[in-house]
Amino acid sequence: MISFKGVQYPKDAILYAVFFYVRYSVSYRELEEIMQERGVEADHATLNRWVVKYSPLIADEARKKKRKVGTSWRMDETYLKVKGEWVYLYRAIDKHGDTVDFMLSKTRDEAAATTFFENAIGSNLLPEKVVMDKSGANRAGLININLYLLLAGYWWSFIDILQVKYLNNIIEQDHRFIKRLTKPMMGFKAFHSAQATVAGIETAHLIRKGQLDQQVVPAYRQFMALAG
Repeated sequence: MISFKGVQYPKDAILYAVFFYVRYSVSYRELEEIMQERGVEADHATLNRWVVKYSPLIADEARKKKRKVGTSWRMDETYLKVKGEWVYLYRAIDKHGDTVDFMLSKTRDEAAATTFFENAIGSNLLPEKVVMDKSGANRAGLININLYLLLAGYWWSFIDILQVKYLNNIIEQDHRFIKRLTKPMMGFKAFHSAQATVAGIETAHLIRKGQLDQQVVPAYRQFMALAG
């Protein structure tokens, strides 16, 4: 359960504001007006603090509670701007389009790809295969995972690596939802702020896909329920 101890606003108001920001294409100034119309006086700086503080915590709960994904993954990375510099959003979905995992990284290299696969496998079942583009760094990252499996004695669990671009169209399409929300934000001022916001956006996207198996409940209620 996420703690709201010491906050001066109702828990539901905070969570509603966070959900609205990460689900819809609004600025903090616009969100400030929306909240005022609902009787909540919170300035844009306060709203930003809520998003940065609570989005990652809710995303962690979503990772624990989402349904199991398939063992055939599509992996790719896309780009965001932080302080005028490009950073890299690693993402994976299964062949049905369900979100496997995501990770924002300052670098796009073998080490970053390896870390992404370690995290994704750590919170999901071991995939049988991963489809990716022609990226040498991503391939090297997955080869590292296979080496770890070999050294651990799990040689029969090797992950097949397929570098076929057209098979990866599904994740390139999936990127569009994330980009549609981040583009109007005109870049982020700090990496940790970008990480937090992306975590919230990915969680809202996961709920939108029905990965919590609670489709009968409004999306914002599912988001709030993750906070306990």
